[in-house]
Amino acid sequence: MENGNGPVRAETKTAVLLRDDLLGWQRVNVTAFLAGGVGTAVPELVGEAYADADGNDYLPTFGQPVLVLEGGKEVLTAAHERALRRALAIGVFTSDLFATGDDEANRAAVRAVPAARLDLVGLAFHGPRRDVDRVLKGARMHP
Repeated sequence: MENGNGPVRAETKTAVLLRDDLLGWQRVNVTAFLAGGVGTAVPELVGEAYADADGNDYLPTFGQPVLVLEGGKEVLTAAHERALRRALAIGVFTSDLFATGDDEANRAAVRAVPAARLDLVGLAFHGPRRDVDRVLKGARMHP
């Protein structure tokens, strides 16, 4: 986004928060699942499709950055509670989802557990920049 004087800071923010004890493949898997959910729920975040000089077409991507952060289990629990209080758009990925095989089973696994007892390994947030920043308190940028 530009306004003629350089990039314009978006009024909203999208972030993925990962638990810091995940394996490498789990980190990328959880990030991909959660980012996909944000793009579906907030379609105005998705930019135009790409094309190269040879005329090959490519899928669109987000039109603004997606920050990826990490924190311990307690950081995710606190961020989840703060996001619920602020009514932010939230994506969740729980440890149970590593053992399921499809989307229906994923939803059933989350539905079976009260919010306060979810074993969160990843969260995605989208909302006003200030609210997302406050929800992410205690998290650090993913290395």
